[in-house]
Amino acid sequence: MKAILKSTVAACVAATVIVQPLAAEMITELGAGEGQLNIVAWPGYIERGETADNFDWVTGFEEATGCMVNVKTANTSDEMVALMNEGGFDLVTASGDASLRMVAGKRVQPINTALIPSWDTIDDRLKQAPWHYVDGTHFGTPYMWGPNILMYNTEVFADSPPTSWSVVFEETTLPDGESNEGRVQAYDGPIHIADAALYLMTHKPELGIVSPYELNQEQYDAALDLLRMQRTLVSRYWHDAFIQIDDFKNEGMAASGSWPFQRNLLQGEGEPIASVFPEEGVTGWADTTMMHVDSENPNCAYMWMEHTLSSNLMSDLSVWFGANPAVPAACTDGRGMQTAEGCTANGFDNFDQVSFWTTPVTSCESQGECVPYYRWVSDYIGVIGGR
Repeated sequence: MKAILKSTVAACVAATVIVQPLAAEMITELGAGEGQLNIVAWPGYIERGETADNFDWVTGFEEATGCMVNVKTANTSDEMVALMNEGGFDLVTASGDASLRMVAGKRVQPINTALIPSWDTIDDRLKQAPWHYVDGTHFGTPYMWGPNILMYNTEVFADSPPTSWSVVFEETTLPDGESNEGRVQAYDGPIHIADAALYLMTHKPELGIVSPYELNQEQYDAALDLLRMQRTLVSRYWHDAFIQIDDFKNEGMAASGSWPFQRNLLQGEGEPIASVFPEEGVTGWADTTMMHVDSENPNCAYMWMEHTLSSNLMSDLSVWFGANPAVPAACTDGRGMQTAEGCTANGFDNFDQVSFWTTPVTSCESQGECVPYYRWVSDYIGVIGGR
């Protein structure tokens, strides 16, 4: 409950994204590393070979810089915002539904791209992405992006893989002859409302939804109604990737929205798992390494941001997480494990087809007034609680 309250308070404080004056002066030169670096990151994003021997992009950095990396994993964007509000961290790998809240809340500082030698290698589609580039100022270094996939058990679906998100939103009989009730999952985060809105864009076009993150009251109410229906089907609202992995291995889960990370680990263990991009499309995340306004280790932080843009790290992380690198060369230069075919499979060419997470605000572009994020937080807690 404390975690929920922290997330709710953090969201309410930054419910409407209004860009404030810069919270800190931009660093103009770097010195020696301070000896440590504290990062808030998504699970699987910063590996040192402990989960799988072949995936380690921390040890070499520590040896080269003397900056010892400490990682605090966060399972939701709200948790990341709450941790950054508490302080004590240097960097965070923030998705678009968190990054603008931290800019507005003065929790992150401007980034001097001149101090990141590999900046020019970044994908042009990401350099000035609106979730980190605000009023002509960079507030982070692009890291990784990818889709929220529909993961399913191939033994359940056999030769009839799902083509629609309907298998997790509406009661139906699955190809194995059993109902989906109690055999599907949903994401434990308010941003999941956008997945419901995306589904309604196809199945209730009369609602006139233009963006799943820009919902007027009628559109928003329809999304909540769909989520209340989904609640009668859901076995677990997941936020821990490894718990979801265990559920698909041991608890008879048939389908769920997921990340490629879980799919890859399950397939690597020989589990009967696959994934699809449903006909309604997908939401997705584009994550940015952002620097805390009160970072105590700025030199190490800049060294890490440069390190993350090395094509071999980007390549290996792309393979590990099933995502797309912020440096396009990582798909083809052969310095890491990724290949051009692998990036294509991860959706590298489908950037424009992904509805990337962003922070819902009252003043939206598609219509006069939209439901802001603080409402998403409180109402989604209500949906999960049966209200």
